Amino acid sequence: MSNPNITPFVKWAGGKRQLLEQIKERLPKEYNRYFEPFVGGGAVALELLPERAVLNDINEALINTYQQIRDVPEEFLRLVEAMDSDMWEDGKAYYYNLRQRYNDKLMRSEFDTELAALFVFINKHCFNGLYRVNGKGLFNVPYNKSRKPSVEPASILATSQYLRSIEIVFGDFERVCRQAQQGDFLFLDSPYAPLNENSFESYTKEGFDAESHRRLARLYHELTERGCYCMLTNHNTEFIMELYKDRGYRIDVVGVRRMINSDSTKRTGEEVIICNY
Repeated sequence: MSNPNITPFVKWAGGKRQLLEQIKERLPKEYNRYFEPFVGGGAVALELLPERAVLNDINEALINTYQQIRDVPEEFLRLVEAMDSDMWEDGKAYYYNLRQRYNDKLMRSEFDTELAALFVFINKHCFNGLYRVNGKGLFNVPYNKSRKPSVEPASILATSQYLRSIEIVFGDFERVCRQAQQGDFLFLDSPYAPLNENSFESYTKEGFDAESHRRLARLYHELTERGCYCMLTNHNTEFIMELYKDRGYRIDVVGVRRMINSDSTKRTGEEVIICNY
């Protein structure tokens, strides 16, 4: 099932829009429920639109945005469109003012519709759509000088309709995968392992370090034994290969563009798609 009106409402580092065709070519022929424990921008889920799905992420502000779009799309749109219309006398100052408001609400754990609207606004007007936080968990990406609208209303309304039919969860990837059973399909797109393995960058304030990748690999092996279909994507690095080789998995190397890198000469690379079926 697909709907051309439904597209990701945020840009996300490591998003899989450019790999959609390669991913779709490798899907299991049939499966029961769909799980995406690291949903991010949701490019794969919002392309496939599985009827029985569980979407999860450890980023609470992101999951709050999914929930607000699901539950109160009209109020969400009203707030985002108001932010867009108020902006442009001094775009830079306005952006930093709203970024500060977003961080203030994060510090107070105010996960509401306004936070969701701020989340999407700063995502669309920050450098490369990068979600990055400092050691205190505060968003710190600079302004990108864009004056484009933050949302497409028709897409938000169509996305809201779809999200009402599925489960949206906030939490650790391992916890949400406990409910996966034989015949379920899990698309596992964790934060990237760094190309330089001495440098693991933060995705949320909790980070996703080398031990997190090892924990994910152990879970992948357990899910395989449980009879689940698993597809995992990540950078093609020696570290990732070491975690999954010699297990009989299908490991395909594919070329990608890396849009986040500030050095345009380093915007090409390789990823792996690892399937256990």
